Amino acid sequence: MDNTPKNFGLIGIAGYIAERHLKAIKETGNRLLASLDRFDCVGKIDSYFPESDFFVEFERFDRHVDKLKRSGVQLDYVSICSPNYLHDSHIRFALRHQADAICEKPVVLNPWNIDALQEIEKETGHRIYNILQLRYHPVIIELRNRIAATPPGKKHDIDLTYITSRGHWYDISWKGDVNKSGGIATNIGVHFFDMLGWIFGNVVSNRVYLLENHKASGFLELENARVRWFLSIDFNDLPATAKEKGKRTHRNITVDGEELEFSEGFTDLHTVTYREILKGIGYGLDDARQSIETVYQIRNSALSVLTGEYHPLIKK
Repeated sequence: MDNTPKNFGLIGIAGYIAERHLKAIKETGNRLLASLDRFDCVGKIDSYFPESDFFVEFERFDRHVDKLKRSGVQLDYVSICSPNYLHDSHIRFALRHQADAICEKPVVLNPWNIDALQEIEKETGHRIYNILQLRYHPVIIELRNRIAATPPGKKHDIDLTYITSRGHWYDISWKGDVNKSGGIATNIGVHFFDMLGWIFGNVVSNRVYLLENHKASGFLELENARVRWFLSIDFNDLPATAKEKGKRTHRNITVDGEELEFSEGFTDLHTVTYREILKGIGYGLDDARQSIETVYQIRNSALSVLTGEYHPLIKK
């Protein structure tokens, strides 16, 4: 592995998740040359790369990256933390400037966008990596190894519950616009669907029982699992015990009735992901495909009649 510091650009630096990318770039010994965001509340840069350039207009950022290239300074990677619907365009920007792209999930909103981007990978010779950090969580890795050791054909029963309450701002922001975020299953559920597919195999069937702006629920059958899932940003869906403790998030996954405890260990997963990407072995478009197809089907499916298996919270 080449230990020479790599040059990074970062798009969407004002967003919440961007700081994990800043930390990962710094902790892997690399440098941020320039960043972009339409919002200028980006003082967090000072804690990581105070000498890097910052732009609020894409055109100026584009020109700056081109000037760097013409002066002999090439971006090696562009990290993308922008709103979901802009990922495709910003990935194309990275590859057009002969850099690899490191993109937050979902890498794109539609499955056919993956096909088009793979063509651009072939044309440019540069890679597109997706942040699928749950695949590096020690508890998730242990579960995958345990499931792989079970007899072939065994179907495991999974309950996935993720309630992460959001305020009124959510509906006003791009996250509340299904055309920009992909809706709730895409925005807060895609990394769980990726993790489940990684462990339990390909999708066999995908039924949706509830699909609203603030909550969704359905049943996902995988090769080796039956998954009842419920996602919500509605505070009222939180368990009473969570509310009493002042919590605004409740995450619970059970596998064959046993709770999977992985609330700890998230802090450094972006850094772990970056280390793998820098070795050239990070997760790419093919790895992301099934979860993108799954959430696309969820938001475009007709609701199924509530028969058979469904998450118990849907009745609430």
